[in-house]
Amino acid sequence: MKPGKTNKPPAPELRRAVDELLEYDFGSDLVRYLRATGYEYVSGDIQLRLAAEFGFCYGVDRAVEYAFAARYRFPDRRIYLTGEIIHNPRVNRRLAEMGFRFLPAGDAGEARYRDLAAGDVVVIPAFGADAREMAYLLDRGFEIVDTTCGSVLNVWKRVRLYAEREFTSVIHGKHDHEETIATCSQVTAARPDGAYLVVRDLHEAEALAEMIAEADFSAFSDLFPAARASRRFEPERDLERIGLANQTTMLESESRTIQAVLKSATARRYGDEDLNDHFLAFDTICSATEDRQKAVDDLIAGGVDRMIVIGGFNSSNTGHLLEISLGRVSAYHIESAECLLDRERIRAKPENGEPEIMKGWLPAGPQVVGITGGASTPDSVVGRVISRVLELGGGTPPSRETIRATLEGI
Repeated sequence: MKPGKTNKPPAPELRRAVDELLEYDFGSDLVRYLRATGYEYVSGDIQLRLAAEFGFCYGVDRAVEYAFAARYRFPDRRIYLTGEIIHNPRVNRRLAEMGFRFLPAGDAGEARYRDLAAGDVVVIPAFGADAREMAYLLDRGFEIVDTTCGSVLNVWKRVRLYAEREFTSVIHGKHDHEETIATCSQVTAARPDGAYLVVRDLHEAEALAEMIAEADFSAFSDLFPAARASRRFEPERDLERIGLANQTTMLESESRTIQAVLKSATARRYGDEDLNDHFLAFDTICSATEDRQKAVDDLIAGGVDRMIVIGGFNSSNTGHLLEISLGRVSAYHIESAECLLDRERIRAKPENGEPEIMKGWLPAGPQVVGITGGASTPDSVVGRVISRVLELGGGTPPSRETIRATLEGI
C-alpha cells in the first residue's frame, strides 16, 4: 500500500470487530441502564442524577475508533501518536498497552521524529496537528491516520479564510493547548505573513476591545505576551481587520460574549457602515461542547446538592463543566472512582489549580448528587464513579439481573 494520509472510516467488517472491543473496554451496562430509565437512581442516602449529555462526543468516539482500527489494520507495524489521542488517562493508557508509542513532546523538528522509520504509522489525535508537522510527516512518506475532529476542521477552514482575506484571527482559547496550537499554524499555512492573536477569557477580550475602540495599544504587550500572537505582531496594523474563532472546548457562553464585545468595539472604532470591512465571525462553537454545557445547566437548575465532574485533569472541556457548576453548588473535578477516597475525602482539581485532597465532600444524610463527564470520558469510568458514590452513600447499584432485563427489553 502506498503511504499517505487517510481519514476514511474502517471497513464494515473491521468496524464491527473494533466496536466490540471498544464496548468491552469503554462501555458500561450501568450507564446504559441509567440512560434507559430516565437518568436517575435512588439507593441509600443517594439520589443520583445524570446529565442528559455527557461522555464521549462524536469526535472523540471517532478518534478512538480510528486508533483501534489502525492497530488491527497494521498489526505488524510500529504505530506512533503525535500526542494524547484525547485528554483521558484511561484511554491513553489502553493505547499504550496495545503497543502505541508517543512521539516525545516538543516543537516540530528532527529530534521529535528521530525514532520514526520507513513503514511506521502515525496517528494524528482528535485535536489535530501543527500544519508544519503534518507537512513533515507527509513529505517523508509515513502512513498517516488522521483523526482530527470535524469541529476542529471547521475552525481551521475559517481561520484560513481570514488569512486569505488578510484578516487577523482572534482565537478564544488556551495558547498552549494542542488544538489552539494547530489552529494558529493553519493561519500561517494559508498565508506566511498571516496574523493571529489568542485571547484566554472575557477579561482579556474586554481589555482588547477597549484598545481597539480607542486606538490605544500602549498596554498591549503587557497583556499579551509574544507567545500569544503571530511573529512580528503589530497591534496598530494587525487589529484593524479581525475575524473571530475559538478553541472548540471553551465555554460556549463566553465565546459568544467575546464575539459580541469585540464586534461592538470594532463598530465604535470604524462605524456600523464599515463594520464588515473590519470584523468577521462565523459560528465555530462545537455542538457537542455546547450540549454538554447546557446539560449541566439544566441538571443544576433541576436541583442537586453537589456535582461530580469526571474527566482528565488536563481536559479543557471538563474544566469548563466544573466552571459552570461552581458558584451554584459544591462541585468536584475528578479523574476516576479512585479519587473518591471515602465519604470525607476526595482527590479533586480546583478551578485553575492542581489536584488536591479536599474534605467534607459528601456530608451525612440524604444527598442529591449530579454527575457528568467531559467529552473524553468513557462510560466505563462514569459507571465506576456511580458505583463508588452509591457505595459511599450506603446504597447499591441495580443488580445485574435488573440491568440485563431492562437492556434486553430496549
